[in-house]
Formats: sequence, structure tokens, C-alpha cells
Amino acid sequence: MLGRLLSPRRARQFQRLMRNGKLTLLCLFLTVIMLRGNIGAGKFGTPEKDLDEIRETFSYIRRRAEPRRVLEEASIAAQVQPKSTESTRIGSKNYAEFDITKILKDEDDGVEEFKRDPSQPYTLGPKISNWDEQRGEWLKKNPNFPNFIAEKKPRVLLVTGSSPKPCENPVGDHYLLKSIKNKIDYCRLHGIEIFYNMALLDAEMAGFWAKLPLIRKLLLSHPEVEFLWWMDSDAMFTDMAFEVPWERYKDHNFVMHGWNEMVYDQKNWIGLNTGSFLLRNCQWSLDILDTWAPMGPKGKIREEAGALLTRELKDRPVFEADDQSAMVYILATQKEKWGDKVYLENAYYLHGYWGILVDRYEEMLENYHPGLGDHRWPLVTHFVGCKPCGKFGDYPVERCLKQMDRAFNFGDNQILQMYGFTHNSLGSRRVKRTRNETDNPLEVRDEFGLLHPAFKAVKV
Repeated sequence: MLGRLLSPRRARQFQRLMRNGKLTLLCLFLTVIMLRGNIGAGKFGTPEKDLDEIRETFSYIRRRAEPRRVLEEASIAAQVQPKSTESTRIGSKNYAEFDITKILKDEDDGVEEFKRDPSQPYTLGPKISNWDEQRGEWLKKNPNFPNFIAEKKPRVLLVTGSSPKPCENPVGDHYLLKSIKNKIDYCRLHGIEIFYNMALLDAEMAGFWAKLPLIRKLLLSHPEVEFLWWMDSDAMFTDMAFEVPWERYKDHNFVMHGWNEMVYDQKNWIGLNTGSFLLRNCQWSLDILDTWAPMGPKGKIREEAGALLTRELKDRPVFEADDQSAMVYILATQKEKWGDKVYLENAYYLHGYWGILVDRYEEMLENYHPGLGDHRWPLVTHFVGCKPCGKFGDYPVERCLKQMDRAFNFGDNQILQMYGFTHNSLGSRRVKRTRNETDNPLEVRDEFGLLHPAFKAVKV
């Protein structure tokens, strides 16, 4: 029939079209059957539900593929983009590769530093002659800020600090952090305020001498403080229970670890130590600071003073003037003027040399207890010569850092024990439990009296 209506060529084309259409419909039918079998028939098997589930399935597949695609594109872009471009350096997230000098611009900020008249002798500030009267009047007008916070317990400000710049080695700042954490723990237990300084208040008094301008400024700014306690950043408290015998110093203004014979008779430059000392807030202290400071300005003055100190003091090496040697010289040559108000303490370790203490910690733990403060359990362990924030020290780095970790853990164990923990060993950062918790936490025995200490934790 098609042959009669159409030409033979047209008839063949029509027949081919019909066969293809039948095949297409069959394929569509089979596809629907497979989709329903794999994806589901919807909640009620309706075509609408089928369509919803099909859309949701493909949407889920697309969502899973997109993050991978983004990551792959970012990876390809990172490989293609040159790592040395300026944009990459500015946007870098790698702290290890960042050049810290890019943000330390204050040395070249264009502001000219104050320069002292070289023809005039160096001073820490204007001469003050009536500080006791000024301070006494202030204390009367401000009764809410007494200089004694309890009977025979003076208000004390512990002062320490470090350079405004990062340490010169990668681990130095970590040990500074340990050191200040250690000091905060002790001060919290003993009702002592703390001041941490990172500013060089006088460019001429850098190094050993940076503490003097700071100490004077704090004495004058805080008349409520009776004693200022200076402690170097490389010194740590290792007896958390020892309370300084403040009543012993009621007639003295300056307390340092030292020996009278070594200072006054031998003029030995290590006869005392200025890494940890107590200074009363009074006119006498301002006067001795004024006497102490003139050897400190860097340059020619400090070098000439160093030569004098090496010549006059026993066994002192040749180097520029330092604050400790200067104090030995002042006391040895002007004992009549200053000696009566200076207390050289050696009954306990206001300063304890680490080289003779740290290796004995296990012996101390076995035979003694906190609260003694002396060679049996030192109040302070001072890492003289280690210089953990510098590039070079006087002792091997490994030995210094290892012993500093032991000293920190030795003191930290006295804090952790209050909460039922201790370090695995004196050389370990990890801690372990030392007691089981109970449903009566207030019944826990406070072995060293540190959980709720009185101002005097242990009687001496």
C-alpha cells in the first residue's frame, strides 16, 4: 500500500523511521524499569514520587562530587602558580617560613631617640629627696591600698621580663613561657602581684642594666608596694610552699643572696647575686639606685667601668661593667653608707645556682619536702649562663634545656599534686594521675597547704 502511495525510496525511509521509533520506545521503557528498581518507587509508588527521588539522588551525587572537584582545582592551581610570586609570599600560611623581620619595623620608624647630653652624668631621672614623705602622705590618703596586706605581710610586686624581640633561637620563647608560668603559680599562692616587662625604657641601659630604670619607675608609680622583688627570666621557683621570712627584714631595705665575708672582706665579684633580690620602696632605695646606675650606660662609660671592676674585684674576668659586679664594688667600698640596710641572705636560696642543684632533685624528693627553701629544697633555681633566649650560652644547649625542663617540672609537680596529678618523670611533659576521684572532693587532703594557703604557707 505504501508502495502505491509513495515512491519505493520514500517507502523504505518511512519503514526505517518506524523501526527506530519502536526501538526508542523499547529503550525508554527498559530505562524506566531499571531506574525504579535501583532508585525506588517513591513512598507510594507514584510517578511524582519517582521523579522527586530521582532528582534527590542526582543532587546528592553532584554535591559529593563538588568538594572533590574544588580540591582538585585548587591543587592544580597551586602546582601551576609559581611559588616565588609576591602574592604567594604575602598570603602564606606557613609560620615556619615567614620572615619575622617583615613586621618588626619599629627600629626604623624614623622617630629619633632621645639623646642625653654627654657632658652631664647619667641619671635615672630627676633627683628625688623626700620620697618617704610623699609616699607616706599618699598612703594616708589611700587607706584602701595599704602597704601591708596582713600583719607582718608586706605588699610585694614581683617584677620580671624579657626582650621586646622574639628570642634568637626557635625554642627560647617556649622556655620564657615556662618561666613566667612558674612565677605566676608562686605569686598566686603567696598573695604577690606580678609585673612582666617587655619594653626597654632606656636605650642606654640595655642588657644587665635594663632592670634599673624599670625598678625606679615602678617604685614611684606604686607607692602602695612595700617590697619590689626582681627576678631574672632564667630563674624559676622550685619551692612553692616556702614563704619569705619578711619579718627578718624589718630593719633592712635591700635583700640579696650572698655572703658578707665574700663581699666586704674578699671583694669577690660573685659574693652576691642580683638575679633575684628584694628592694623596699623608700628613699634609701632611690638613693642606692642613683649610685648604682652611672656605671650602666652602654659604650665608653660601661667599658671603662668594666675595667675598674676587673681591677678592683677578686677573680673578675675582663668584660664591660655588669650590675652585679657594680653592686659588690659599691658595698665593698662604701660599707659605712649602705651596709647597715643591706641583708645578704644565705639561710635559704633566694638565688640557687642550677649547676649544683638540679641533679639532686631526686635526692630531695626522697629525703625532704617543700617549705625548706635551702639546699634541701631550694626556693629558687637560677640558670646563670644558660641564656635560653640567645644564640649562644656559656654551657651546652642540651644540658641547659634538659635541666630547665627538670626544674620546671620539679616546681610544677607541687602545683599539680593539689589536683591529683604529677609529671611521669622530671624530664617528661606528660602527666599521670596520683589519686582516684571520689564523690567527696572537699575531703581531699592538701598535703603542702597550697590549695587554700594563708599568706604564710609554711612557718620557717
